[in-house]
Amino acid sequence: MLAKRIIPCLDVKDGMTVKGVNFVNLRSAGDPVELGRRYSEEGADELVYLDITASVEGRKTFIGLVRRVAETVSIPFTVGGGIGSVADVDTLLGNGADKVSVNSAAIRRPELIDEIAGRFGNQVCVVAIDARFTAGQWVCYLKGGRERTDRTLLEWAHEAQERGAGEILFTSMDHDGTRNGYACDALAELHNRLQIPVIASGGCGSMGHIADAFTIGKADAALAASVFHFGEIRIPALKQYLGACGLPVRI
Repeated sequence: MLAKRIIPCLDVKDGMTVKGVNFVNLRSAGDPVELGRRYSEEGADELVYLDITASVEGRKTFIGLVRRVAETVSIPFTVGGGIGSVADVDTLLGNGADKVSVNSAAIRRPELIDEIAGRFGNQVCVVAIDARFTAGQWVCYLKGGRERTDRTLLEWAHEAQERGAGEILFTSMDHDGTRNGYACDALAELHNRLQIPVIASGGCGSMGHIADAFTIGKADAALAASVFHFGEIRIPALKQYLGACGLPVRI
């Protein structure tokens, strides 16, 4: 069995790391480069940096921040926010990013996934999906959760895989920031429908929640933010805990 990955997520707005509840009520959590350095030194497997307002405000992702992160951390990192073309991806990779995460632009124009995978390889393309459980199904949202679409989680994730996505990053908007645990049932459904890795996001409040994402949700990686940013969970202790639960992790 492949090692389960622990991925701190840094939502960035105006150059600072922020965290909210259900995608709103943001508060500052510190400098994104220094937090990334700390997580890299503590043993995180990867990092994700998301410019959470880039799609809304029509801005391109922060190239300067990407360059600083690449110079500072020693683990792979993914960058997302405002990516709408192969040229955007080329610029980000050229400045040190290892992968890109696409969300709004991919739903609007799914061919973007084909183009990224065809040019740079499937491993570079992470398709992020923000969804809310509505009327008995998971419905996808755009623009940082501000705009509802007619796409559903399972069918869109499957199409993204078929177009060349290397991973699916699923965030439950209902669970985000609540610290009540991940959407494990939806994660398990994704695992059963897909052949590519699934990253769990939204709802982490304890080490047990991460273990649940791996066991009940069958996720390949767990992404969390505030529990790491505010020091409630330390990555070395988390990995020891997961190892004691019988889960394969890189120590």
